[in-house]
Amino acid sequence: MTSIGNPRSEEELRDMLNEAEERKKLWEKHYHSAKMGRKANAEAIRNITALRGVIKTLRWSLNMADKNGIPIPHPLD
Repeated sequence: MTSIGNPRSEEELRDMLNEAEERKKLWEKHYHSAKMGRKANAEAIRNITALRGVIKTLRWSLNMADKNGIPIPHPLD
């Protein structure tokens, strides 16, 4: 584990990316698995959307490209 002020290693960022992608898949599976109430539906969509941002930021931090070979744009764009 890194201490405050030290950059994360590439391995740690890749581990976080894998975990975020897995969590997103679980939320998507949950969302599509059953009829949910409005509150549960909103929670699932909110988590899926948040994880999309996390994944984009981690991919950008790792200088990754999308499936077409185009570099990931800045996360705030």
